[in-house]
Amino acid sequence: MKKSIKAALLSALILPGAGHFFLKKPIIGCVLSVIAFAGLYSIVAATITKSLIIAEQIQNSNPPLSLTEVSELVSQQIMHSEVQQMNMALTALLIVWVVGIVDSFRLGYIQDKQTN
Repeated sequence: MKKSIKAALLSALILPGAGHFFLKKPIIGCVLSVIAFAGLYSIVAATITKSLIIAEQIQNSNPPLSLTEVSELVSQQIMHSEVQQMNMALTALLIVWVVGIVDSFRLGYIQDKQTN
């Protein structure tokens, strides 16, 4: 298998930057990996925080909430301004992932040409 394809698959299936590490470009790989981890951390942290708030409201309700009321609580949490932050983190993560795939393929293609 060519380096370009292997690097692109590593970046696509494992983590942005994995293909760069394979191609011995650790600085670019670290930058892409750090940005991806920051985006993932932001998304997961915000999701857990919102889930804990909803769970606390459900536990503190007396009498127990109906399914409709739980659905309303979830909708209220989604409407807060933190959604914009989550959208930005998701956008950054997706951009970094695509850039990682394309750039690792490009660098691998250059290395494949040099070996031929």
